[in-house]
Amino acid sequence: MKFEEILVAVTLFTGIIWLLDNMFFASTRQAKSKKNNLQDPIIVEYAKSFFPVLLIVLILRSFIAEPFKIPSGSMQPTLLEGDHILVNKFSYGVRVPITGTKLFAVNKPKRGDVIVFRHVDHKDLIKRVVGLPGERITYRDKNLYINGTQVVLSEKELVKNNDGTVAYKQTEHLGEIKHNIFTKPTRGVEQLPYAADFLIPENSYFVMGDNRDNSLDSRYWGAVNDTAIIGRAVAIWWSWDIMYWSDFLHFWEFNIRWDRAFTAIK
Repeated sequence: MKFEEILVAVTLFTGIIWLLDNMFFASTRQAKSKKNNLQDPIIVEYAKSFFPVLLIVLILRSFIAEPFKIPSGSMQPTLLEGDHILVNKFSYGVRVPITGTKLFAVNKPKRGDVIVFRHVDHKDLIKRVVGLPGERITYRDKNLYINGTQVVLSEKELVKNNDGTVAYKQTEHLGEIKHNIFTKPTRGVEQLPYAADFLIPENSYFVMGDNRDNSLDSRYWGAVNDTAIIGRAVAIWWSWDIMYWSDFLHFWEFNIRWDRAFTAIK
């Protein structure tokens, strides 16, 4: 069960306890308490204490912003494993918690936006929007084409990425958005099922990881429907690199990346 589902369930439970007590038991107990100094039952006390707090947290997470931890290197060099980010839930509209049903729209995802969405296997993923509804996407020889026009890339620069391997770093121009991508010099060109010549369906978006040769994305499983989008990634609020040393001591090392904290995601 996901945290959001647990939060909704606990909020409803404490709210119902408080409501039922006010409707059926509070008045009788208050009348008796004047004579016998009775207190609220412990479950009612907890419900009164926790319900307002839980409701505020639920509203903030469901409609304003939600924290998200980067689980893999598929968005390098933009986002690193161990980055803790904030996802703006209001960017594209207000949705019902858990079901994701949109109550009303605000904006639509734009090319270059970094979005968090729920994949068909119920995992929350983060990728960059490269294609919009109705566009034709082609990914050939490690180059991206939108409606037949090749997306502009800068010259390749050989760098050492976060996991210690080497990669080609380039700047990609997605309209007004400029961002860096990685490709691996040691990895050849693949035959990808949804990248040869893909027409994006209505209300759907073609997404890709910035770490192009290390990302499972729309090239493998097709476009992301608007109903699956959770929100837009806007900022890194905390970041650390967690390493596990597998020797006779068996310990964890936490390396805080202060330079990445409180930075905007582009």
